[in-house]
Amino acid sequence: MSLPRLLHWPAFVRFGIAIDTAPEWRWLAVLAVALWPTWWWMGQRMVDGSDDPLGLLALAALTVLLWQQRQRLRAAPRLGFQLAALVGAGLTMALHQHLPDLALALLGLLSWCAGLVAFLPARIATAPVLGLSVLSLPLLASLQFYAGFPLRVITAEISRWLLSAAYSSERSGANLVVQGQLIIVDAPCSGVQMAWLGYFVACVVALAAQRDNRGFCVRLPTVGGAGVGGQCGAQHRAGGGPGGWRGAAAVGP
Repeated sequence: MSLPRLLHWPAFVRFGIAIDTAPEWRWLAVLAVALWPTWWWMGQRMVDGSDDPLGLLALAALTVLLWQQRQRLRAAPRLGFQLAALVGAGLTMALHQHLPDLALALLGLLSWCAGLVAFLPARIATAPVLGLSVLSLPLLASLQFYAGFPLRVITAEISRWLLSAAYSSERSGANLVVQGQLIIVDAPCSGVQMAWLGYFVACVVALAAQRDNRGFCVRLPTVGGAGVGGQCGAQHRAGGGPGGWRGAAAVGP
């Protein structure tokens, strides 16, 4: 049946008008309900002690953004983002038994945020909103497991390079030997949490300052460099002087 013939059906026309004029909060609520397995898994992950619940800060930031813009939401959504949200939600439900929980949660959160972006004013940058959706995931434990050791090695090597100007130092794996004393660069010194906080602040500041997507993405790489620099500075300050390394067994930020 062709579209012109469908338009002659009053019920079909009323249905289309009802969808087009449906309040924004209904679309977002329906999308959130469809993704309830994602919220359930995230809640369990945050309360079982297996991960830091820092993702709640990102979810709170998204909630504040939605509340601040509640009077400025678009009457008609941007169809590209709306389609991406619907397709993403459908894939999240269809692949429930085929993908890891973290990957499904990432897909679900990006879908919901795409639905949110579809109704936000055009002046609100999309990249920080999507960034907050990624940061809301309970992923710190996974990042620490997969990326923690390489980051600790990088931190130890940069610290060795900084300390070599004043102290006799060498690196052994993720540890340092300074003035003959073994310094263990432990898990908190990997910088995973500092990087998370840095990217979180970057997203929030970009939204508060109304940066565009290009300005946000251009400045984003400096956050990672600042995090590594902060960790190396903590390593350097931990000694406190030529005698500060004596008896040190582990150094955290």
